[in-house]
Amino acid sequence: MNAVMNAAMKTTTLGPSGIECSAIGLGTWAMGGWMWGGQDSAGATEAIHASLDAGVTLIDTAPAYGLGASECIVGAALQGRRHEAVIATKCGLVWHTQKGTHFFDEDGHPVYRHLGRESIFHEAEESLKRLQTDYIDLYITHWQDSTTPVEETMDALLTLKRQGKIRAIGVSNVDPETLAEYLRYGPVDAAQERYSLIDREIEQTLLPLCQRHNVAVLGYSSLALGLLAGPIDPAREFTGDDQRASNPRFSAANRARLKAFFDELEPVRQPLGCSFGQLMIAWTLARGSVSVALCGARVRPQAIENAAAGALDLPEEAVQRIDEAAARHLQALA
Repeated sequence: MNAVMNAAMKTTTLGPSGIECSAIGLGTWAMGGWMWGGQDSAGATEAIHASLDAGVTLIDTAPAYGLGASECIVGAALQGRRHEAVIATKCGLVWHTQKGTHFFDEDGHPVYRHLGRESIFHEAEESLKRLQTDYIDLYITHWQDSTTPVEETMDALLTLKRQGKIRAIGVSNVDPETLAEYLRYGPVDAAQERYSLIDREIEQTLLPLCQRHNVAVLGYSSLALGLLAGPIDPAREFTGDDQRASNPRFSAANRARLKAFFDELEPVRQPLGCSFGQLMIAWTLARGSVSVALCGARVRPQAIENAAAGALDLPEEAVQRIDEAAARHLQALA
């Protein structure tokens, strides 16, 4: 597993912005605790520092991750190291107003999808405070708001950019038609979408548009909530508010399918000197569909392992064998 630890991290550019960042990004949803069985600020801080030390520069967070908790952890962890990081955070999931449409409740607070102009300005200021910084590198609309014209949303983002409070504009959980509407009003630097070996829908839907307009693609859930990190002990239980407890993908039958899949890939993994998780992350980059693979981590060893995948070069034969094994074993998971 040490063969990939000392190689150089791949880098990429976030669309028209020209911002350079690592090809592996640290996702911090789990650090906020919500839907992940609680939080550990000390462990999260160590994971952030370990990521930076390993060459990961893109740190992805959002206000909705623990109602500001994740942003606060990131902001505190980056004190003295802000210059090493490219911070991506988001707007559009709000609890300070009941405008827009109700999306879910988090810790007793109703959260709404809302991307109105004044709301975005309010959110940006709150995020800047929590992150303890005077600028955000990449500001992303987290989920889309059917009650606000895209023109209004984009005007607010472009205003923040002119003010120097954000450097680049991104969208997330967006369909091609809505992305095209954003592009009518200005450059979009990145689209953040779910992408993994078992979540490949964007290859046929959003990716062609992104490629035509030089929109970088950030793939989240690269390990499918940990499903692709390696064989899962059949006896393991997910407790509390951990979303995996009720996720059918983590069923006993699927765990058996995963074991067969990983068993088949052992001859691919072993010569590369990597873990199964690193193999899956490297696959997402090797396919060429995403510019950045976002990988969640809550503890130092996890962060170090994920980061090392950014230096792993997969031979074309390995990519093909992974695709073939997935077709045989994982169709039921998709």
